[in-house]
Amino acid sequence: MEHTIKEIALRAGVSKSTVSRVISGKGYTSLEVRNRVLQLIEELQYKPNAVARAMVSQRTHNIGVLIYRRHHPIASHPFYGKILDAILMTAASMNYSVFVTTDHEMSLRSADFMMEKRVDGLILISRLQQNVIDYIANFGVPYVMVNGSTDVDGVMHIVNQDEEGGRMVAEHLTDRGHRHIFVIAGPQTHRSHNLRLKGFKNHLRELEIPFPASSILQASTSTFGEGYELMRAHWEEFRAGGFTSLFATNDMIALGAMKFMLEQAVRIPEQVAVVGFDDIDFATMFSPSLTTIRVNTEEMGTQAFSLLDKLIRQEANIENPQQLVPKLIIRQSTQI
Repeated sequence: MEHTIKEIALRAGVSKSTVSRVISGKGYTSLEVRNRVLQLIEELQYKPNAVARAMVSQRTHNIGVLIYRRHHPIASHPFYGKILDAILMTAASMNYSVFVTTDHEMSLRSADFMMEKRVDGLILISRLQQNVIDYIANFGVPYVMVNGSTDVDGVMHIVNQDEEGGRMVAEHLTDRGHRHIFVIAGPQTHRSHNLRLKGFKNHLRELEIPFPASSILQASTSTFGEGYELMRAHWEEFRAGGFTSLFATNDMIALGAMKFMLEQAVRIPEQVAVVGFDDIDFATMFSPSLTTIRVNTEEMGTQAFSLLDKLIRQEANIENPQQLVPKLIIRQSTQI
């Protein structure tokens, strides 16, 4: 049998508003009345439903997660899926419910969907167009961006030090004597791919190692199939260039390129060393296993939710978190 606030109020000899104040923790109630109400709540095992909680606290304890990505997969992507899992686990531990939607068109419909659910806050994952950010800001709902950025002041971001990660790749390959390095770069409109390539190029420039534009292929997507097809289409060019190593700005592209090279009987890393970025699960499952830069996706998700919770509760002096530090993971694809 489900009990109501009205029943608890009758048994305690107080008004329904008094019971609501005890439940919400807002407003004055005497210690005697508070203890009497709490004892009845425990005895009756009363659990306020979501609608009642929202009416009392003006909060629904619902948050929305919007994943913006032009190409499939979206929620099942090995990078974004890990972030989402961490958000869901952290939210459950803090008694929040989570609505998740994906949007490959980067439209406003997904934001409208979340507003209809009366979410307390939003986590926006990946690259967003400015009109989407402006639209969401108009609702006055707190939000946090993950693996994306905006020029709007005061927006909280959870991002990786991607430029530093790109530098680490260049350092790793050049330390192993590689001077002819081929790059497959993911979409440069995306913050992460752009900064990874920038950090890589800057380190080669510091070492005064030539890196002509012809050494870079621009991928339109960041998928396994794109890596495979680009390497297949430019294979003769790659062989003629005498390249001894390959850097792809994410693991999926790197693994696709590796698959094609292995089909051509290329010995990795003896003939071509390969480095990716992200450290998805497939990087260690593949043979040879992939050297890569680890992005702590679990920490991204956990930090994003914790930060959003602080914004929802309107804590004072909330600071934007430091960028997450990447880590070089050396595996078989560069070990000789």
